[in-house]
Amino acid sequence: MRTKEDLAAEGLEQIGGDLRYAIGSFSEALAELGETGVAASLPWAVDTETEAEQTDGAIQALSMSFQLLNAVEENSAVHFRQGLEREFGVPSIRGSWGETFAKWAAAGISEGEMASLLPTISLRAVLTAHPTEAKRVTVLALHRELHQLLADKRDALTPIEEAMHREALKTLLERWWRTGEVYLEKPDIEAERNNVLHYLSHVFPRVLRASDERLKQSWLAMGFDPHALHEPESYPKLRFGSWVGGDRDGHPYVLAEVTRATLALHRSAALQLIHESLHRLAAQLSLSAISNPVPDALTNAIEAATRDLGPAADYAIRRNPNEPWRQFVNLLIARLDKTMQPDADGNDAAYASPDALAADLRVLRSSLLEIGGERIAEESLLPVERLVQCVGFHLAQLDIRQNSAFHDKAVCQILAASGFSDCAFDEWSEEKRLAFLNEELERNRPFLPSGTSCGPEADQVLACFRVIRETCDAHGVDPFGSLIVSMTRSLSDLLVVYLFAREVGLLDTPLQVIPLLETIGDLQTGHAILDAFLAHPVTQARRKNMSGAQVVMLGYSDSNKDGGILASRWNIYKAERELCAVGAQHGVPIRFFHGIGGTISRGGGKYHRFIDSMPRGSLAGEMELTVQGETIAQQFANLPTATYNMEMLLSGLARNSMPTVASETASEFPVEAMQKLTDLSFEQYRRLVGHPDFIRFYSGATTIDVLEHSKIGSRPARRTGHRTLGDLRAIPWVFSWNQSRFALTGWFGVGTALKRLRETSPRDFEALQAVADTWPLLRYTMIHVETRLLNANRDVMIAFSELVEDDNVRDEFMSMLLADHDEGLRQIADLFGAPAEVRRRSQLDNVRRRSAPLAHLHRMQLDHLTRWRAVEDKESPESARLLTRLLLLTNAIAGGLKSTG
Repeated sequence: MRTKEDLAAEGLEQIGGDLRYAIGSFSEALAELGETGVAASLPWAVDTETEAEQTDGAIQALSMSFQLLNAVEENSAVHFRQGLEREFGVPSIRGSWGETFAKWAAAGISEGEMASLLPTISLRAVLTAHPTEAKRVTVLALHRELHQLLADKRDALTPIEEAMHREALKTLLERWWRTGEVYLEKPDIEAERNNVLHYLSHVFPRVLRASDERLKQSWLAMGFDPHALHEPESYPKLRFGSWVGGDRDGHPYVLAEVTRATLALHRSAALQLIHESLHRLAAQLSLSAISNPVPDALTNAIEAATRDLGPAADYAIRRNPNEPWRQFVNLLIARLDKTMQPDADGNDAAYASPDALAADLRVLRSSLLEIGGERIAEESLLPVERLVQCVGFHLAQLDIRQNSAFHDKAVCQILAASGFSDCAFDEWSEEKRLAFLNEELERNRPFLPSGTSCGPEADQVLACFRVIRETCDAHGVDPFGSLIVSMTRSLSDLLVVYLFAREVGLLDTPLQVIPLLETIGDLQTGHAILDAFLAHPVTQARRKNMSGAQVVMLGYSDSNKDGGILASRWNIYKAERELCAVGAQHGVPIRFFHGIGGTISRGGGKYHRFIDSMPRGSLAGEMELTVQGETIAQQFANLPTATYNMEMLLSGLARNSMPTVASETASEFPVEAMQKLTDLSFEQYRRLVGHPDFIRFYSGATTIDVLEHSKIGSRPARRTGHRTLGDLRAIPWVFSWNQSRFALTGWFGVGTALKRLRETSPRDFEALQAVADTWPLLRYTMIHVETRLLNANRDVMIAFSELVEDDNVRDEFMSMLLADHDEGLRQIADLFGAPAEVRRRSQLDNVRRRSAPLAHLHRMQLDHLTRWRAVEDKESPESARLLTRLLLLTNAIAGGLKSTG
């Protein structure tokens, strides 16, 4: 039997072979297009050491080469996992259902307990279109084709098939080459929405099916009861959400009409998905009444549907005589047709909700089981039932998000329009705000007649809430997720939303108002805010019409920007424990909504390790999380990778929610030592960003000015346009440091903190050292910090710092940064007992593989950045030419680093 080390070595060999094949095909395609100079300088080609030219074509070729490498590595990872499973069984995949079931069994958990837990698991994955996706939507479609071609290459091909495959790859690469990479025009919300809709309509339904199959086959591989997962109700609940068209925080273009159109598109896409699945089901249910007994319940259901549909039922009945199962599905299709295009005068035959369709499908399931058709029910019907359960008639729940400061302005305008003499709500103390809100919320009346204009912010907020009310009246609350208040600082920030809801008659609707705790301070006071919110009479009255948990959203990006990586992670961890305790005091379970992004600085990382790092007992079987920007494509564009990531999420959530496991008392982790370390790290981080010259250094030593001119998202890089740290969005903040290879958002402060802790409190350092491999939070965080330290590049950092004009400012900051970088690598190596060169070979191979072509791109980037900044007239053709080149370089470097922001 091969060892895991053998499989890993084979994986490295495979990466090399596949990369040579892909780059060789690309080189041939370029040469055939007359781009011989570019073709000759591609990286990783056999016997090629030629440095690329400084042309747009050369930059695009490097960018495409990096993305070919990324695809090759991803397919190699898929192949490695397949090899592990073949050689060592389903439990060998870290974080998988197989591992989870094996761990449970070893802990003495019965098969019945496992089966009982699965349907209590609930995950909502929320897609966002933050400006992290530097690749065009069209290019993402080409990437999907590329993944499939690389996967096909694994099959044993004949010489003719090999030639055909190479030609197909070259054709794809030519199409990609001719398409281009960078957004030359800023994408609008419609383009971003279409991209998200593609995943929701075409990718995630396939992921749902494959994920369910992985769960079932892992269950069977353990020798468990094959009948336990025959029904859709036996599986974990999976839902999707979206922010595109609902997220207004700092986005001036998300108006009420955009939200209305988005909701309509969601509904249309969901109904179309179900319509297509029912047609496929009808084609498969050709069971004959002549050779199969027809259950009375099915006959009765056909008769009832025929009466309800009237003439519309005739075709469904006549089309398939003696095939009652197919006839019934055709009747369901006819009823869904009326749901999709309701009659002007209304029609009782249309489905009022997806629950009604699910009830019809249960009748179908019962009829199949009655005649012994378990396999048909499981293979043909179950996927349809799961689809209806997952997407309903709304496809994805749209969250409505706005910033608390924007809400404050809206209240000021409403008060002014209503004749209040003191309308400066945004300047009132919290006590005064609460007194006013409590008094107002006791009254069931609006401030103003409907349609009264109050001011830009108020009109936008109230128009949005009216769209919510219209949709709830027509289709219920299912199309919506939550009403999210960004930068929640106090109880009044949440109660303000009740005021808006009351203004449009929405207060009695079971839509949750949820806090988004983003800064370190807000995370630390979040439990007090939640306590007051849950105790408030309006919240308690509204919860009588709600079921389930209170959602609390945690912000990884802004907490990182506010306090650094360690303070962010530790304060989120503590907040989870404190918030759960508050929920328990009120008898209300808490469901956490994790606002994570793709990079480590914004909560990214392997999903199963992310879940394992959470406090014991904080999950309770439910979780929501964002899948942001570029992460959507990285995690879910390729079906095998998407299925793996969904399995990691669902199995990880289940593994950490089993009551007999989650309730265990964890070994006494050194929380006091962790707090001391965090305090030291926070102090060092704030010394950096609080320095009076920090913005000068940051503006000179990073590409933030280029990113502010980029065309990679419809949302502005800053909330109000001012160049301050507080106004800058977390995404371009991370992106700009990554581009200049500092990557400090993922490590700064940690090295110095570890050194100081070791010097001032060696016992605390030793306490952390003792649990570095056993405390999931500490290991997860420190491994991520080390990864960013390894991805940082001292030479590029120093080169970028030379762009800072003031020598004293440059020297002061670089001395601080380089010292912390060195200490980080040294101290983390000591924490884990071995240097990165011994423990992180795969990561270092990854870095080395990209080193030379990235170095060339950075030299070009620095040259063009210097020249662009020297052009005084930023509207001139020369400035535009240099900026376009810089955007090409930005995209290429992002591909090489496998991340933006």
